[in-house]
This record gives sequence, C-alpha cells and structure tokens, in this order.
Amino acid sequence: MDAAIEARAVRKHYRGTERPALDGFDLRVAPGSVCALLGRNGAGKTTAVRILTTLLAMDDGSATVAGHDVRTGGDGVRRAIGLVGQNAAVDEILGGRANLVLFGRLRGLPKAAARARADELIGRFGLDDAADRAVGTYSGGMRRRLDLAASLVVPPSVLFVDEPTTGLDPDARRDVWATVRRLVDDGVTVLLTTQYLEEADELADHVAMLRDGRVVLEGSPAELTSLVGETRVEARFATADDAAAAGRAAGPYAVGPVDVAGVTVAVPVPDAGAVTTFCAALAMAGLRPEDVAVRRPTLDDVFTHVNTPEEAR
Repeated sequence: MDAAIEARAVRKHYRGTERPALDGFDLRVAPGSVCALLGRNGAGKTTAVRILTTLLAMDDGSATVAGHDVRTGGDGVRRAIGLVGQNAAVDEILGGRANLVLFGRLRGLPKAAARARADELIGRFGLDDAADRAVGTYSGGMRRRLDLAASLVVPPSVLFVDEPTTGLDPDARRDVWATVRRLVDDGVTVLLTTQYLEEADELADHVAMLRDGRVVLEGSPAELTSLVGETRVEARFATADDAAAAGRAAGPYAVGPVDVAGVTVAVPVPDAGAVTTFCAALAMAGLRPEDVAVRRPTLDDVFTHVNTPEEAR
C-alpha cells in the first residue's frame, strides 16, 4: 500500500450545528508510521476517527483504510483495524484475562486460540499480577493498557487511538507511549488524536494540525517547529553592559538578529550545538554569563501559531 490511511475532501456537518465538523479534511498516513492529529476541542479530531473507522458516515469526500474504501468496504476496514476510544471499552466486573478472551471470541477466535492470545497479551502488557482481578480495581494506566491489548486480540494493520493518555499520571502516560512504540516496531500503523503536544512530539512521525475541520499544517515535528522560529541561545548577565557586549560578541555566530534586553541576550543559532561556540566566544571576550539556556521551538509554539488569527500574529 502507498498509504495505510488516505482521506480526500471529507466533509461532515451535524444537523443543528452552524459549522461543519469536517470541511475538506485531507490526510495521508504512510504504512508503519505514527500520525498525530492535533487540534483544539471541536477541531474535528474525533469526527475524523469515527468516519475512518466506519462508525460515522461522511457527507462527502472519499477515504481508504488499509486499502479498503470506507464507504463501500466497511467490513474490510473493520477486519483490518483496531480502535481504542476515549473511554475504556472493557468490562469492569470481569478480570483482565477474561476480558481479552471475550474479545477474542467476539472476533471469531476458537476458545483455545482466544485463551492463548489473552495469555500472550497479558504478558506483553505487563498485567500478569492483575490478570484475574476485576478490572474495576485497576488503575487508570492499567485499564488503558488493557484497552490497548483488547484492540490487538486480532492483530490489526492500522490502529486508531483517540486521546490515549487523557487523565493519566506521568508514569502511566510513559507506559502507554512505550506500548505504542512497540506496536510500530511490529509494523502497525497508528493514528492517534491528542491534546498533549509533548505526546505528539514524543511519538509521531507525522503531525497534522486541524482547525475548523480541515488540516491547515502538516509535516514531521522537526519540519513544523522549523516554521515558527530558530533555535536560540539565551544568556543572562550581571549587568546590562555585559549583555550588550555579549550581543556584539555573538554577532558572527548568529543566523539572525541578536536580541539584547536589559541583562539578557538571545542569539538565533543554526543548531543546539552552537551553544559551545557561543560560550567560547564569550570567554574570549572576558564575559561570564550567570545563566545559559538553549531554547528550541516546540509543537506548542506551532499549535499557538496555527490557532492565532493572522491579524494578531
């Protein structure tokens, strides 16, 4: 397949709403990659996932998932995908192992195969000690791991994960991230929606930013961050005179205007490694900064840029 997921000019307008949820949504996701859909609440992320997973019909446009047409080949799409929604889909009364056996049986696995697959996934997701405890006693992170395991009972070629770590503590979030990376290592294509910019930066090969129901910016995290600014070395000095002198000394190493404000100086540089050259230049000039930091553009900066009206930029 050239694309594991492809959407063209998809539109969806909910009855009784003023604006369409999706208004010309385009997306292309390469096989074996992680694509993150980013956007504010209401940007269309969940609607896009629901359409691509055949849970919701589009009004117009076209889409394929794992080579199957979403409009006409829904059965093929559903056989090829896994879906982890925002809310856990597992039964809280049953144990983790029993849940996975149930999911296997619902997907058509023979009883022995369902049990074997459940045991395999319990071990893979680190749930051995809680395998036969009621899921209602699980922590948030354990439930999310079980939810991911349930989506893999029949291995999918494409996995959709809607806001995978909302409400989880930092340790649980890192566990989920590690799980997603292992899936990609196994060849699974992952499309995730998230409001956490750090999560997209950590996991995604490709980022698509949604606004008003359409993708307005996309690329790798590095490509997107390069659009909104340079890496900067920022230094603070004891006096404004020292800062001014540092600004003059930094001139030859800067790739843009040097900004001196009071006792601080900010120097745009080609990469983070330039901090060593900058500090050597300061030492040669007899200047000793009180503090030096490297400031790289982040996806937060890109997100803010995309969602700020042009007249306010």
